[in-house]
Amino acid sequence: MLKSKEDIIAIIKEDQWMMELLRNAKELNLPDWWICAGVVRSKIWDVLHGFSERTRIPDVDVIYFDQTNLDESEEKRLEKELHSRLPAIPWSVKNQARMHVINHFPPYLSSVDAISKFPETVTALGVKLDDGDNLILTAPCGIRDVLNMEVKPTPFFKETKELTLIYEERLKKKDWSSVWNKVTVIHIVGGT
Repeated sequence: MLKSKEDIIAIIKEDQWMMELLRNAKELNLPDWWICAGVVRSKIWDVLHGFSERTRIPDVDVIYFDQTNLDESEEKRLEKELHSRLPAIPWSVKNQARMHVINHFPPYLSSVDAISKFPETVTALGVKLDDGDNLILTAPCGIRDVLNMEVKPTPFFKETKELTLIYEERLKKKDWSSVWNKVTVIHIVGGT
């Protein structure tokens, strides 16, 4: 059973596919980079559900923070680079130094700050390899919800009614309970 950050790190280290993703992302030498969101959450939930095969993921999110180049074409170039290395992977690369504009949020301070403002606590997760190839996990909203399989909004997404509605729309679209039947989804009625 998974109970700690160390347990999460251990299951990812044992997953050759995820480690290959991490090694390839690291080779891009991006500032403040992480593989984050669904691919991390799905790995945890697959293990907690005892699945022998990986569930399908729509994309592998690679984020980084570079205020010196905010051009979207750079993200596309990086995606092409990753696709050339691992063409079967649905890569998505986003510079968090510009994503606040797309999302209509105040500027993010770093990639981890951006992760803390993802819609759900169970998705506000990132992993990367440091300079010594040690696996690092960031969970700015904690790991309790992902380990308990309870989908809740991040504190940021509880701040306004508009953000709460975005959270609720994502719940409908994602329909995680249809894949992972032990997951509990917490709905928020109205803004706080």
